[in-house]
Order: sequence, then C-alpha cells, then structure tokens
Amino acid sequence: MKLHIVAAVLCAILFFAGYLPAAVPQIAGCPVFPADNIWNTPIDGLPRASNSAAFIDTIGADVGLHPDFGAPYLSGDSLVPIGIPYNIVPAVQTGKPVYFDDDGESDSGPYPIPDDPLIEGVLPGGDQDVDGDRHILIVARDNCRLYELFYAWPRVDGTWDAGSGAIFDLRSNALRPAGWTSADAAGLPILAGLVRYDEVASGEIAHAIRFTAENSHIRKAYVWPARHQANSGTSDLLPPMGQRFRLKASFDLSGFSAEMKIILTAMKKYGLILADNGSDWYISGSPDDRWDNDTLVSEFRRVKGSDFEAVDVSSLMVDPDSGKAGNPPSSPSIGFSPSWYHLLLHAEER
Repeated sequence: MKLHIVAAVLCAILFFAGYLPAAVPQIAGCPVFPADNIWNTPIDGLPRASNSAAFIDTIGADVGLHPDFGAPYLSGDSLVPIGIPYNIVPAVQTGKPVYFDDDGESDSGPYPIPDDPLIEGVLPGGDQDVDGDRHILIVARDNCRLYELFYAWPRVDGTWDAGSGAIFDLRSNALRPAGWTSADAAGLPILAGLVRYDEVASGEIAHAIRFTAENSHIRKAYVWPARHQANSGTSDLLPPMGQRFRLKASFDLSGFSAEMKIILTAMKKYGLILADNGSDWYISGSPDDRWDNDTLVSEFRRVKGSDFEAVDVSSLMVDPDSGKAGNPPSSPSIGFSPSWYHLLLHAEER
C-alpha cells in the first residue's frame, strides 16, 4: 500500500517538474493529433519573440479578450448559436462530393457530411440559410480522420459547395502542403484549437487555443506550423499567421471563476495561435448549453492584450513540413493536472 502511495507521489512530482506529458486531447476516442504535436506542446519555457511588444500593440494592448463561443443566446425571438461545433460520424458514413471555390488548395474528398450536420452559425432545427463562415467540422471516429469545410452550403441533389476544405489524419503530424489554405486562413486545423466545455469540466485544457485578429493587423506571411497567409500588410510590426502568444506567467488568476482559471492556465502553458482573420483577440471554442455567457464575456474582458507576449517557437521545429515538436525546455512554473490528483487519491484509498 505504501509503495502505491510513493509511486503516485513520485509521478505527480515528475509531472509538476515537466518530465511527464499531460494527457493527449481526445475526441470520440481519437487523439487530437499526437502528444508531440505543436498544438499539444507547452511553450511556457520558450523565449519571447523579438517583436513581441509590437505584435501586442498592433492587435491591441488595451483590447480585452472576447469569447467567440458560448451557449445559444436570444436575439429578438430567435436563438443564435455561437461557436464552432463539430460532428462525430462513423467511418462508414457515406461520403458526399464537395465543389470548392478554391479547388487548387482543397482536398477533393468526398466528405462524410451527415444528413443534418452541425454548421457554425446555424441553430440545429432552425433557419439553415444563415450566412457567415459556415464551418463544418467532422470527426470520423473509427479511422480518426478530421474533415473541415469553410463556407459550406448544400445543393438540392445532396452534394455540397464550399469555399475550401481540408482532411487531416488525427494520428499524424503531417501538415498541409506549403502555401495551402485549409478551412482556416492559416492552413491549420480548426478543431485542435477550440475551447471545449468537456475539457474545462475535466479540469484541464492541454493544447493551444485558436484566436483571430483583424485582417489589417496581420502580416502577409506565415510561420510554422501555419501554411498559408491571407493578408496584405508587409510591416514587421504585424504578426504573421501562425504566431504563438502566451498569457504572462505573472498574470494573477485570483478572482476568476474555476472554469476561467482552467482556460487561463492553458493560455499560460500552451498559449494561443493566430489562425484566421476576424475580430481582435476573439477566442475560438465550441458551443455548449452549459456555458454561462455572462460570466465568459465579463471575465474574458478583464484579460487585455497587454497581458500576453509573443513567443518564438522556432526551436521546436523538427521538420518544416511536420507538426512534430522537439522537446520544449522545462517549464518555469508548476502546473496542476487533475488526473494526477485523482491518482493520488486512489493511492491513498488503497
């Protein structure tokens, strides 16, 4: 019995010291990319980027964060969903042809779109003709493939139109071809960077988080792991697509709700990735009825751009065509993993 306790305590110490990895994010039994993928790699021990101050000022040092996700809210007489949902289907789901505006940089498919898919901006069972980004994200659970579409619209014959589309192997570190878009402007997967309520409820978000900035605030360039740019500015004062940011280690988490502390802790440890054009400091996540919109908005607003710093992740790049990250330096701070907490409790019970 004592041996179990000692082993559990040792494992916890090793985790806190940064020698053991956090649990790999999963959806429907599939990893959301390997444990050594750049999305799932801590960056709290990496150096600050040389242009950090300029990048922060450009996006907005005094601008508060905003959750681009939450529970459906009432607008007039209609419920409006907020966030990017995802669909889970079996590998045998029938694939449907998709016709792309950007067919030169899109994966041809077919795409296993269910009959009534969850679409960004569209309330299930509500008006299906709502305009917007209309992302469709699909996880095929049996073969762990991720399918993502931008601006997807159904045709009457059962086929689909979309602006662009990408297919990812969730068990692989492969990136898009250099210069290719995806369903996101940076050529990255969207699903990997979403804040999901189930993760918050588990006590930990173990990956970087997607965010947007205004088109004019992003440089016409991209840095690893991004594969695509969609902007016009050329100043070095503008951050490129794929730029990583992190919440400063000194940021005080006291006074925030338990859920918000989990999100902010992930922003310190794994950071944010600039992945698309949009509003400044808008944080991406999945819709869920369990979110408290008032709490999300008020607490995100308290976190300003000046509370972040840009990070240089170039030392982690093993291959420019792979999302695999090298070993990061030891974290300067101690984190907390509920999985080890439960392990300790279990050991004590025995």
